[in-house]
Amino acid sequence: MQDSKAMAKKDVPLVFFDLETTGLDVTTCEIIQIGAVCGVKTFNRYMLPQRDIGEEASAVNHLTVVDQALRYNGEPVETVPLCEALTDFIDFLRSFNQTRLVAHNCRCFDFPILVRVLQEFTLLDQFQRVVADFLDTKELSKTLLPEAQSYSQENLVMLTLGKTYEAHNALNDVRGLLELYQALNPDADTVARHAFNL
Repeated sequence: MQDSKAMAKKDVPLVFFDLETTGLDVTTCEIIQIGAVCGVKTFNRYMLPQRDIGEEASAVNHLTVVDQALRYNGEPVETVPLCEALTDFIDFLRSFNQTRLVAHNCRCFDFPILVRVLQEFTLLDQFQRVVADFLDTKELSKTLLPEAQSYSQENLVMLTLGKTYEAHNALNDVRGLLELYQALNPDADTVARHAFNL
């Protein structure tokens, strides 16, 4: 990946992404949804997990497995194998050339999970060729909104945009995150200070 400071000066496409998982342990949880948005292009894939979705995770993301089918809010969703979803995600990112991946709480959650799973499928090298760096909007928000009482994405969307959205569905989360980022309108130097590489 290229140097974050150098990338901040270029017009790097921002891809807002989110993962839904079977749990909160970044060392063992499985990815069950990947959602991403860049401009008008969207990416959304669901994956059937190999093990149970934790009750706490399911209560938040409304994803369950019933009769060998992944369901969102009780309705079956089309799934693909995880390796296929990751390859499709890399292809989606490749369509923008070098991108900056933006997620909320990315450094502590989405980033370590994504890197671990990409390594498991030996896809990390391909991924690194299409991703310049990462940006964590939770860290960015702490700099830009020091007065906020909570830095959850839902709270920040309410604070800056005065609205709610259907949170904890990866695609809905990234759409909300895109609007939040636009409202925060960070300058290039602030973004460069918060961007990080593998």
